[in-house]
Amino acid sequence: MAAAEHDAKKKVDQYEEPMIVCKSVHKWYGEFHALKDVSMDVAPQEVVVIIGPSGSGKSTFIRCINRLEEHQEGLIMVDGIELSHDVRNIAEIRRETGMVFQQFNLFPHLTVLENIVLAPMKVRYKSRDEAEAKAMQLLERVGIPEQARKYPGQLSGGQQQRVAIARALAMEPKIMLFDEPTSALDPEMIKEVLDVMKELARSGMTMIVVTHEMGFAREVADRVIFMDKGRIVEQGPTEHFFARGVEHHPRTQEFLDQIL
Repeated sequence: MAAAEHDAKKKVDQYEEPMIVCKSVHKWYGEFHALKDVSMDVAPQEVVVIIGPSGSGKSTFIRCINRLEEHQEGLIMVDGIELSHDVRNIAEIRRETGMVFQQFNLFPHLTVLENIVLAPMKVRYKSRDEAEAKAMQLLERVGIPEQARKYPGQLSGGQQQRVAIARALAMEPKIMLFDEPTSALDPEMIKEVLDVMKELARSGMTMIVVTHEMGFAREVADRVIFMDKGRIVEQGPTEHFFARGVEHHPRTQEFLDQIL
């Protein structure tokens, strides 16, 4: 990370209260134990990248943070609110947490602008004028204001994913969760999405990113977590995690040898 970019981000360790707290989280699908005693904290403005092989529990874990999946044991707190069966808590956490998926999940029958203004008008009770003005600001931010009146099917995959990011940001979240946001994109479209995510990280957004993009992790992440078989095997500051000569857990080293 360039010095100017690093200086623009506040130091993580100056905060006392984590934005996200997960303690001994367990998740089962029937007999399959998908998450096994997963514990981690995320500080305000921290960018955490989660890596690991397919099926390691990465996506399941971040989906549990905003209750797209239900954990059976353990504690999850987001911005001081415990994630429980109380639908009011779930709704409050979802208002503060934006999520971007592998697939874009845009409404194909709505224009780009309509996709973005829908939730702010319905959930945050914004007026149409206010929601549209904010949507255009966000489309400028992600670099595609000229696409506002088009439909998702008229856009490239990279453009659709940037719309999905703008849509999540329109809810003014405190936290952004990214579940392999570039995995469905053609290689030439990956950079344009990662550039938007880098700008978002530099702006101070709290982020958890599941990705196989190691270049992104090296440049943007404050901390890297390696998961395998439903557990956090190893975690550490990014500069340490990818440094030459660092002794890793054998499973982490095996994974890094395959992808680096």
